Amino acid sequence: MLLLPSPLLRSAIRAFLIPVLAGFLAGGCDLAGSDTDTSAPADPPRPLTAAEKDVVTADNAFGLSLFRETVRAEDGGNVFLSPLSVSMALGMTLNGARGDTRAAMETALRKQDLDPDEINDAYRGLLDLLTTLDPSVEVSIANSIWHDNHFNVKQPFIDTNREHFDAEVAGLDFADPSASDRINNWVADATGGNIDAIVPRRIPGDLRMYLINATYFAGDWRVPFDPADTRERPFTRADGSTVSVPMMERTENVTHPFYRTDAFTAVDVAYGDSLYSMTLLIPRGDNTVQGLVDTLDTDAWARITDRMRPQGLSRLQMPKFTLEDERSLPRILRSLGMGIAFSDGANFRDIADANLAIDDVKHKTTLQVDEEGTEASAATAVGIGVVSVPPEVVVDRPFVVAIRENHSGTILFLGTVMDPTA
Repeated sequence: MLLLPSPLLRSAIRAFLIPVLAGFLAGGCDLAGSDTDTSAPADPPRPLTAAEKDVVTADNAFGLSLFRETVRAEDGGNVFLSPLSVSMALGMTLNGARGDTRAAMETALRKQDLDPDEINDAYRGLLDLLTTLDPSVEVSIANSIWHDNHFNVKQPFIDTNREHFDAEVAGLDFADPSASDRINNWVADATGGNIDAIVPRRIPGDLRMYLINATYFAGDWRVPFDPADTRERPFTRADGSTVSVPMMERTENVTHPFYRTDAFTAVDVAYGDSLYSMTLLIPRGDNTVQGLVDTLDTDAWARITDRMRPQGLSRLQMPKFTLEDERSLPRILRSLGMGIAFSDGANFRDIADANLAIDDVKHKTTLQVDEEGTEASAATAVGIGVVSVPPEVVVDRPFVVAIRENHSGTILFLGTVMDPTA
């Protein structure tokens, strides 16, 4: 197999890890430049397998859809998501789904044309690749499964997620408040202390399992900003008002991947050996972030990243900022087609012989951007709970019988049956 060209690999990883920060860079932000470094990026250690390419493509498509729907629902607020984290957590959950539930999840996750074994193998490979790709950038991806120790989880489900997702598995007494402490401490450790809680202090009584992904990213800019050049400057909000923010600036030797249309400016700011980068999309003129986000799908994203070329620029200004985002995703995931997974009709019999459904998908992220680089964290918790069993009717004891007319309410016949054989 030929080595995947490095621009395509960089494009895939950019989209896989940080789709866009356009949700923050609203309005008329002045970005006349791009970051500076003309040296070629390091060669990737190996080509992607066909299955890995398919899963990256699927997860990017899902992530962009999730992003579009979240931005629409937010109505102008900041949004920061990790498609990788959500995809990993739901990927583990997918291994427990059967029938229509699995089909609906595969469609929502854009994996309906992929073989289950290939999906799992691809995640195994991507875990290894993404965490070792650039020695100068720290990427940690951790997965875990926590279940009530009174709940009989099927061993093949556990084995599959251990093998392919490196999932840590532990049984806890969910009725004991220390159970949530144990889970939240694991998340805090896996995210560099940035996310200290993802499950409630008291786990709800109908919850039987949490499937959790924690993703951590820390990268120094390939060429850092000088803190002495950071100044308070105006940032124009979407409504035209302005706010003063610390703006980092570089004006010398500013050369970075760049692409501009009448609608937006796109620029890449590289980390480490340039195998990871931050991609910024800034609307131009009367165009808006919402309008830009509405156009983003995998084809549009590929056009943008493929057309970016090193460009000498006069200046790069970008905000120094910190974001925290927390949201519950069921409503958006239902809108993407996986509503059955949250309903009484869900089928997760490959997890356990019980009536189970997804109770919640909680997603939390943090982002810090400064002169040295970027630190980003995400945690996604899929809560699995028991659902009410549809009532059954077994007429096996004495009963009352009536024959009635439903329009007027007239009872025509009424009786008791004490012995149907008499």
